[in-house]
Amino acid sequence: MTAAQIIFLITAAVILGSAFMVVTTKNLVHAALWLIVTLFGAAVLFATLNAGFIAVVQVVIYIGAIAILFIFAVMLTRRSMTDTGPGLNRGWWLSAAIALLTFGGLVWLVSGWGGFTKAAPAYPSGFDAVAALAHALVSPEAFVLPFEVASVLLLAALVGAVYIAFQRKGEE
Repeated sequence: MTAAQIIFLITAAVILGSAFMVVTTKNLVHAALWLIVTLFGAAVLFATLNAGFIAVVQVVIYIGAIAILFIFAVMLTRRSMTDTGPGLNRGWWLSAAIALLTFGGLVWLVSGWGGFTKAAPAYPSGFDAVAALAHALVSPEAFVLPFEVASVLLLAALVGAVYIAFQRKGEE
């Protein structure tokens, strides 16, 4: 086994364990902290794939902004930090069966794929991944339309949130 494979296996185990803790812990702040561990593991995987820009974006945007915002939102609601409701509902077995069937289907699909034995092609020495990403995002024949649609949807969500916030203030 190479060092990269060992790092991948350790990181994957940490990601799976922390993701499991996110959905099973009862304390919301602890769940947010486990989410930060999970997101940092994804950043490590990006870094091992020589996608340094995406790894930094993962850390800055997801860990530095969204997860911290989630922690502040949980702390500012002034509710009990533990869940007092039941942990499972009566139909938990149906969800577990669907999850197992989905996992089995994915294993079956991936088992016939030959991509595990192939190595990724090497990039040329002068390849600039950030420039290629920037060109793909703003090029008319690439992803500029989905990029702009996403920005319009985010703007609409922001306007809607401001409208709802001011409407509730006026009602009180």
